[in-house]
Amino acid sequence: MKTILNNIIIGGLCLAMVACQKSFIDLNPNAQFTDAAYFKKPSDFKDFATGLYGQMPRWSFGSMDNGSDISANSNGNGSDIGTGTIAVGSTNWSYDGIRSCNILLSKAAAYTGTGDISQYVSEAYFFRAFAYFNLLKTYGGVPLVTTVLGVESPELYNKRSSRYQVVAQVLADLDLAIAGLPTEQNIGAVDKGRISKWAAMAFKAQVELYEATWERYVGQSTDGDGSSSGAGTTGYDPANGSKYLKDAVNLCEQVMDNGGYELWNKNSDTKMASLSSWYLFNLEDEGSNPGGYNKQSNKEFILYTVYDYTLRQSGINISWTVSQLYPSRKFVDMAVCTDGLPPAKSPLFQGYHTTTSEFENRDLRLLNYLYASTTAPSTVTLDYGGLGFGGYGNSKYGVYGFGSRRIDRTESANWPVIRLAEVYLTYAEALVELNGNMSDAQLDASINKLRDRAGVAHLTNALAAANGLVMKEEIRRERTVELYREGKRFDDLKRWGILEASLNPSRLGRVVGDASYETPFKDAAGNPTAAYKPSSFVFGEETAATPAGMLKCVVVGSSRNNSVAKKHYLYPIPTSQMILNKNLLQNPGY
Repeated sequence: MKTILNNIIIGGLCLAMVACQKSFIDLNPNAQFTDAAYFKKPSDFKDFATGLYGQMPRWSFGSMDNGSDISANSNGNGSDIGTGTIAVGSTNWSYDGIRSCNILLSKAAAYTGTGDISQYVSEAYFFRAFAYFNLLKTYGGVPLVTTVLGVESPELYNKRSSRYQVVAQVLADLDLAIAGLPTEQNIGAVDKGRISKWAAMAFKAQVELYEATWERYVGQSTDGDGSSSGAGTTGYDPANGSKYLKDAVNLCEQVMDNGGYELWNKNSDTKMASLSSWYLFNLEDEGSNPGGYNKQSNKEFILYTVYDYTLRQSGINISWTVSQLYPSRKFVDMAVCTDGLPPAKSPLFQGYHTTTSEFENRDLRLLNYLYASTTAPSTVTLDYGGLGFGGYGNSKYGVYGFGSRRIDRTESANWPVIRLAEVYLTYAEALVELNGNMSDAQLDASINKLRDRAGVAHLTNALAAANGLVMKEEIRRERTVELYREGKRFDDLKRWGILEASLNPSRLGRVVGDASYETPFKDAAGNPTAAYKPSSFVFGEETAATPAGMLKCVVVGSSRNNSVAKKHYLYPIPTSQMILNKNLLQNPGY
């Protein structure tokens, strides 16, 4: 693993060398890092391919669902789409990584050596697909470039390909990647963190589920006609949705059956105190948890960004900042009770009469993520509405021993991009979208493994039928809770076609009640107690549906500030790019 970190530095230099090839030749005609001297042996391709790993997501507060419906605050990140205030100048438009992949692929085509370079060629196909998928999620259809362009290349002025053409390219690249990548079992210890065949399969399943559900629930509403706006619908095939779902199920089954991955569940170790869902996300060396487990014990992460305390620390103040990324009332109400039922359906739900009531008999993930504990704090004071504090905490990603073992900016846990838990969720959702149902055996092979770690009863067809549960909604609930603050929420709201309905309502915090419902924050007369300072909450209170009925809650983000519309499913094409390329048409609505 440390080897790949060292090689990322070397690989990054290689990318720069090829990108600035002419400067190197002019400055030093005898330099070895020229187009003619490089890409002659497998180690050259490996070093260059390692530089592609710089495209992987990294520790960033903007990747933690800030501004979404399950977050009570934006903390400066995510507020644009979360409130519907995206500026036309907003940009995540980048072809740098795609160009680097195209360079490696072009050099591989001309390679005459005898050493095997198939793994590194496959990595280039993977990262090109990865980059195009990110562009697709952001902008929809974009220009497709699969060759190395020069400053005079006419392809620089290509029109946008449709989203359907981009998806086809992404899937084709992933097929080529899967064919040439090694299995996880065949990646040596020094190279752990490189892309495996199983990781590429898991990513392809994610792409296919995303596109199948987008086409089902969003349809062509954001495509434009391709002549006056948008990227058009060229390549659309209504049969693709079912095909994608079937393939996603098959890919997930291969990863689940053959990948050698397993959930990181150490709850049976008494030293870990049933906190696996907290320690997993700050796992470093043996000192990162009381059980003495290190990163090598983690067989759950399938695709991840590698960090190391010595070679590559996070560089951002993770523990301090995540403690202020407060969840919303909506998220807290999503976690099921120990009988496997949603709070609104469960006789085990205890309401809001004390500060700990709503956490009794609940999913361990709720307490692990919010408080790094299995119990909630007995005292809560609602006297600060800033940064979206609504009475709940957040501990996910905060480190064990913060302030002593680790300080700000030195945290070095790996960042999860895809873990086995998400493969289970992808599998379950794809099955339900495809067939309208799934068997108990399929639930036990996926969702119920997550519920075992969370300490709650299994989801079964009998439980769903007896309690009026809709299986699709329960799978979505499970996904939301399990993947809390892993950067999946906005994409999910979009592909389910519920972005506006989810983001326009107010973000709420704790139930404060009134004279008819006494809480620690209001007495029997409906007056604020010493634990509640209403003036701290500038948006006041709203009566909202809760598992205990219609009750007053503090408002930490008002609906008056939200104006999310259909156009916000995609970002606008950056103005700077439209100036450079007159053939680019703006997305509808901007």
